[in-house]
Amino acid sequence: MGNGFETEKVKNIQALGSDEQLRLASIRWIADASRHKYSYNFTWMGRPIIQFPQDMVAMQEIVWRIKPDLIIETGIAHGGSLIYYASLLELIGKDGRVCGIDADIREHNRTEIEKHPLAKRITMIEGSSIEASVVQQVRELAKEKDNVLVVLDSDHTHEHVRKELELYSPLVTRESYLVVCDTVIENMPHDLFPDRPWGKGNNPKTAVWEFLQKNDRFVIDKDLESKLLITVSPDGYLRCIKD
Repeated sequence: MGNGFETEKVKNIQALGSDEQLRLASIRWIADASRHKYSYNFTWMGRPIIQFPQDMVAMQEIVWRIKPDLIIETGIAHGGSLIYYASLLELIGKDGRVCGIDADIREHNRTEIEKHPLAKRITMIEGSSIEASVVQQVRELAKEKDNVLVVLDSDHTHEHVRKELELYSPLVTRESYLVVCDTVIENMPHDLFPDRPWGKGNNPKTAVWEFLQKNDRFVIDKDLESKLLITVSPDGYLRCIKD
């Protein structure tokens, strides 16, 4: 790509980032779409992925750029994200692996993931992502890996995500990312999560804010957020800037 294209793209992203009305409209759109379970409508290579397509594009850009040896994701659900990351690593062509962690890997989901053609790149660990024995297993997988990327997408309460940030952030390598999903909960109406333990004031974004007050290895990638506009992870794309 020529420099002219890149220069124009930078200007576009800066303009998007400064358009407060467009940002607010995007937040309203997310709230309205979420009432219809928008993110539940998509699959990746046959498995439900439960992500916004915009965030999938963002993760593709990150994975292609840093080419991680290991992607760690807390929260498995139907396994679509594991398959998605495995497919990107397959295209990259290295020996990259995906590690998925979930407190309850349902048998039918495990079966479908394990019989998928990309299962060779996937390791699943059942147990709470903040349990000491689980964390130790993940640390063993991350040993001597040059590039490690972490995605947090399990229990969305402040305290759980705060603990995940504390436990998994040391595994993230310089210039890679620590991605915290569903930080947008802080911007959503109170009545959107009536049956959930999280909500405004108690969610992944509040955990990120607290984490960044004490940890200077990470900065929020605001440019990525600006160009997406529609994302479940505002303030959640954290780039590692120090070893």
